[in-house]
Amino acid sequence: MPIDRRRFLAAAAALALPGGALAQGSGEVDIVVIGAGAAGIAAARRIAAANRRCVVVEASDRIGGRCATDTKIFGMPFDRGAHWLYGADVNPVAKLGPGTGLDVYAAPPGQKVRIGRRYAREGELEDFLSVMVRTNRAIIEAARGKADVSCLQALPKDLLEWRNTVEFMLGPLPYGKDLRELSAVDVSKAAERDSPAYCREGLGALLGRLAGGLAVRLSTPATRINTWVRGKVEVETTRGTIVARGAIITASTNVMAAGKIRFDPELPKRQLDAFSRLSLGSQDHVVLELAGQPLGPQADDLIFEKADSARTAAMLANVSGTPLCMIQLGGKLGRDLAAQGEAAMVDYAQEWLAKLYGSDIRKAVRRTHATRWNQDPWVMGAASAASIGGQGSRAALTEPVRDRIWFAGEAVHETQWGTVGGAWLSGERAAEAAMRKFGWITTPRPSGEPAREPTRKPRRQPAPTAAPAVQPPTRSGLHWPF
Repeated sequence: MPIDRRRFLAAAAALALPGGALAQGSGEVDIVVIGAGAAGIAAARRIAAANRRCVVVEASDRIGGRCATDTKIFGMPFDRGAHWLYGADVNPVAKLGPGTGLDVYAAPPGQKVRIGRRYAREGELEDFLSVMVRTNRAIIEAARGKADVSCLQALPKDLLEWRNTVEFMLGPLPYGKDLRELSAVDVSKAAERDSPAYCREGLGALLGRLAGGLAVRLSTPATRINTWVRGKVEVETTRGTIVARGAIITASTNVMAAGKIRFDPELPKRQLDAFSRLSLGSQDHVVLELAGQPLGPQADDLIFEKADSARTAAMLANVSGTPLCMIQLGGKLGRDLAAQGEAAMVDYAQEWLAKLYGSDIRKAVRRTHATRWNQDPWVMGAASAASIGGQGSRAALTEPVRDRIWFAGEAVHETQWGTVGGAWLSGERAAEAAMRKFGWITTPRPSGEPAREPTRKPRRQPAPTAAPAVQPPTRSGLHWPF
């Protein structure tokens, strides 16, 4: 049978893949994974474990996606993106960590609240936690209504002087969006983000270790996916075309909504709408190197303030025992500052720090850096957060398209969205769904059981009549940033 030019180029591109990712004698790989973040790596590992040929194409020049570790700027590792591994006892990435030789350790419990130039007293902390319990309960109750509403609409009216802090802690900090933009149903379905862990060498380094042995092509954006070919998928990239039985797409919802990957024929409207309804929030880190431990000696000290306006932030001090502090900007304030540039972000961070600790702390600042994820062309934001009425779009993205295309990523997980663990689980789930469809996995799955999900229960929903249980401040039960 004669080989036309298109198939010759596809075969040549596959032969060039590292790791020999060309199925023997077929001129095709089994599955193409688009994106080398947590979901893409998880999917590729699952496919490789089934002895199937898989190649990962990644638009950027590194592995990790929104898990990005830098070691050059400060001469020590810090995470430019995701930094938290929630539910470390069941988190699949945290559980794999020790096998990589890297140090995955539990985050210290608790956090500190600044009120002006001092830390909050015990009674003030109890007051704050009581307000947080009531607010979470109100959002859960609002989500039980007939129609979805914004989290802002669900807030109790009597938050008084804690209102700005509560709005920041439940919106911009964990989700990168202000409460008026967030679906109460989506937030109420989020699994508890408790028992967090960190990787001392950085989550980007951890994902790099977990990708060891996989065939990954960096700086290779996928530009077009053609499913007109019967029983096949042709993935066009900037370095040639790859032919496969199926494709797993892990690009961010903002990248997909921007049309950076074309589909021929076009995707169904259900999936297209889902991308815009699950748009990414804005979250960035301003990292300051501080000399002399001016924030105290405790490593990974989580600090925020009793805010008097929406212009507020949070901080992780002495990250992994280093002199680095990571100031978290989110929501509209973070988006506006990022649009102005790194200098504006650093100026705000230093101003915010001086407000809490005095102007002398500026003298301790050495090197600085600010991330700008909204401007990253292959991400275009932080993590997904459903708009009002958009929570069902997560389920829509779990549906295969023409039995040859599957989606994965943090946005596709219905309860662990916005987390590294959720992205990883969604990648494994998509890989298993594809392999079952092609008959490569034949063992039955119990009815209604998702692929390789943890046994952790979803976020607790306190009874409406229960009195708030005020405990010393911990990170358990609160949603912290990606």
